[in-house]
Amino acid sequence: MIDKLPISAFIIAHNEADRIGRTINAVRDWVDEVIVIDSGSTDATVRVCEGLGARAIYNSWPGYGLQKRFGEDQCKNRWLLNIDADEEIIPALAEEIRGLFSGGMPELAGFILRIRDLLPGEKKLALFAHTNYALRLYNREKARFSDSPVHDTVQVMQGETRMLKAPVLHRSFRSLAHAIDKMNFYTSMQAGHLLKKGMAFPTLRLMTEFPLAFLKDYILRGYILRGRRGFINSVVYGFTRFIRIAKYLECDDSMHR
Repeated sequence: MIDKLPISAFIIAHNEADRIGRTINAVRDWVDEVIVIDSGSTDATVRVCEGLGARAIYNSWPGYGLQKRFGEDQCKNRWLLNIDADEEIIPALAEEIRGLFSGGMPELAGFILRIRDLLPGEKKLALFAHTNYALRLYNREKARFSDSPVHDTVQVMQGETRMLKAPVLHRSFRSLAHAIDKMNFYTSMQAGHLLKKGMAFPTLRLMTEFPLAFLKDYILRGYILRGRRGFINSVVYGFTRFIRIAKYLECDDSMHR
């Protein structure tokens, strides 16, 4: 039997029964506990999680950062590993993390993970798959998630961080329909957040946001190398950036009528 590391893995979830099993299975044999914060799933998410040995806890959805802060508070260990229900820790990364604890508790505040995307239909990582860098393995006494309802970023209070080598697999979208649903939900949250902050966007931004965002994704992030899937993803990304501002301006107009 493999000794488990003194790490609490926690996952926020809502209607993830079809894919959260892969996320839990990738960590449950080597972390001390797996906590799932469920915001009211109507599918079999809770049953799947508990069947795999995870502890599922209900918490009404307060926003991304706040939900993850709630998750932190449910964990018993000092070291936390945050993973999303659409992510998978591969064996190479698990071994890399195990090595960090081979001599006792790490001295650093935390470790940055390379989260690389898999588009719907892709079976393996593309050569130049887009990578997000996020602090997801950390000492809760030195770092915590922000309390932003829109953003979920770990803020370091003291100490230093280091980046790990092996990637996390990120399957963000099940399908194009799911991508659009997710985009609609998230951009509404973003628009409301921007309105509260009193941000200002000129109307000209509406005309430039889509083409510039599309080119950023398609060219700079390398989706041009991923065929039809890459083109579709870049169009969705560009439209997401556009509709975020359009929704903000719509809300702003309504407030000033």
